[in-house]
Amino acid sequence: MPGPTIELTIYENEEALLAGLRRRDPDSCACLIKRFAPLVYAQAIRLLGDADEAEGILQQTFIKACDKLDTYEGRSGLGSWLYRIATNEALMHLRQRSPHVNLADVAETIQEDEMPHRLTSWTFDPAAAALNSELRMVLEQALATLPEALRVVFVLRDIQGLSTEETAAALGLGESAVKVRLHRARLRLRELLSAYMQEH
Repeated sequence: MPGPTIELTIYENEEALLAGLRRRDPDSCACLIKRFAPLVYAQAIRLLGDADEAEGILQQTFIKACDKLDTYEGRSGLGSWLYRIATNEALMHLRQRSPHVNLADVAETIQEDEMPHRLTSWTFDPAAAALNSELRMVLEQALATLPEALRVVFVLRDIQGLSTEETAAALGLGESAVKVRLHRARLRLRELLSAYMQEH
């Protein structure tokens, strides 16, 4: 038996949704989740690489957002605000997941066996092709295979757009460590995507 259907059209825009949330309208939280859950989940799975843990972060993000709604000042959109909460929750989860493994303990030099073996020249601009949904899916799959220490830095720097300094502060790393990890992540991704790029 299907559950209740929540119509997003209850709130015609984000301002109306926010007003509904502040009035504690019964359907407002469901509308918030329905509208932004894909965005929050995508960020969580990128950072954590685990579907179950990403679902946990999804729940924590919306619980925290509803608890802290009174502190939301509206300087950014609701989506950006939720994205930041999800990122912080995921980073905190990563620190708790492996308390005995310090992210700073990862070697910050590139080892010979880590160098890509199948680097080839691509015949088209990858940035332009990034709009292609198939390529995005391939990139997400490749990203999920990166070691956590590299994946997190890549997501924060190249997907979320944080500066090197901001990424270093978020992860408790030095800026040089962030640069090395980002370089390693890009090399790994380039190698992982080489076969796809050659075919297309």
